[in-house]
Amino acid sequence: MRREAGKLVYTLADMHATEAALLITSGAVSGKNHVVSTPGDAPNADTHLLDRSVHAERTGPLKAISAADAPYAAALEFGTQKVEERPFMRPAAKKVRKEAGSLSKAALNMVVKGGKL
Repeated sequence: MRREAGKLVYTLADMHATEAALLITSGAVSGKNHVVSTPGDAPNADTHLLDRSVHAERTGPLKAISAADAPYAAALEFGTQKVEERPFMRPAAKKVRKEAGSLSKAALNMVVKGGKL
């Protein structure tokens, strides 16, 4: 059962990472036609370094994280003195939270009944 719970935890982190990357890439135009996102909206992909840096990672048997490793990820997420925030991780978490709750409940019910994920 512990192993199945670990799979669920990683799946939820991966859902969050996937949604964050999608927020960055949806509607984005790379290269010379790139348009900067408006403050408060997720950043638009240009070089794709940011969206490709978003990932899920197991950190323990029942622990996982989703993170963005691009050098400027935190500056975009939270803003700086000169640049207003362009969050992508927090909106992604908000978007998947409801679905994650339903998925968690269904998965745990299945595991309790002897099933596997």
